[in-house]
Amino acid sequence: MARRKKSNKKKQDDTLVDLVEARDSAQSFIDSNRNLIFGGLTVLVVAIGGIFFYNNFVKKPKAAEAVNKIWRAEQQFFQDSFALALTNPGGSFEGLNDIVDKYGGTPTGNAAKLYSGISYMRLGEYQNAIDHFKKVDADGEILPIVKYGVMGDAYSELGDMDKAMSNYKKAVSNGDNPALTPIYLMKVGMLNEKQGNYADAIAAYKEIKSKYPSSTQGRDIEKYLIRLEGRG
Repeated sequence: MARRKKSNKKKQDDTLVDLVEARDSAQSFIDSNRNLIFGGLTVLVVAIGGIFFYNNFVKKPKAAEAVNKIWRAEQQFFQDSFALALTNPGGSFEGLNDIVDKYGGTPTGNAAKLYSGISYMRLGEYQNAIDHFKKVDADGEILPIVKYGVMGDAYSELGDMDKAMSNYKKAVSNGDNPALTPIYLMKVGMLNEKQGNYADAIAAYKEIKSKYPSSTQGRDIEKYLIRLEGRG
């Protein structure tokens, strides 16, 4: 009996370690590909902001104004100076919080909400991060995955695994990206495994195996399926 308890305890510990690794891998992906994710978002913001400005010069001048004022805060953000990006980027430019307050209804303001949430995440202020993520208008193929995925990470940091699970599932269902989606599928699987929902965990792992076999998670997924063999 003692050996069995020890074995079960080891499996639980392994699962917890895997959860930490998965969270770290998602953060590493965002760190390594920030220019792709957020740089692309910035280009979109500038384009939309520019079109909006020229079409609505009299009615909506704030859209173009916001584009011109966020660049210094963005610069600090991409240099990992998160506290400065939020409140004091320098050169009398607006911080992200000011951009959100003054231009929240513009495309640039929407981007600032996401930047602010990421910044608060990196500063360890997880509830502040969640509050900003909730305000993001998530459209497109990548932004919904990022929004709900990082919200799941923030709830995970706060120990609210039910809300973490809910947001990871939204990240999976609201987009299909070969790099991001398997990360959150893995988190869905491992959280289900931790909670004893083995059939759901197996389903998530099998989806990774069938849809994203060449992803980082897909290349290593077999060991997770073997671990749950006979439990589904």
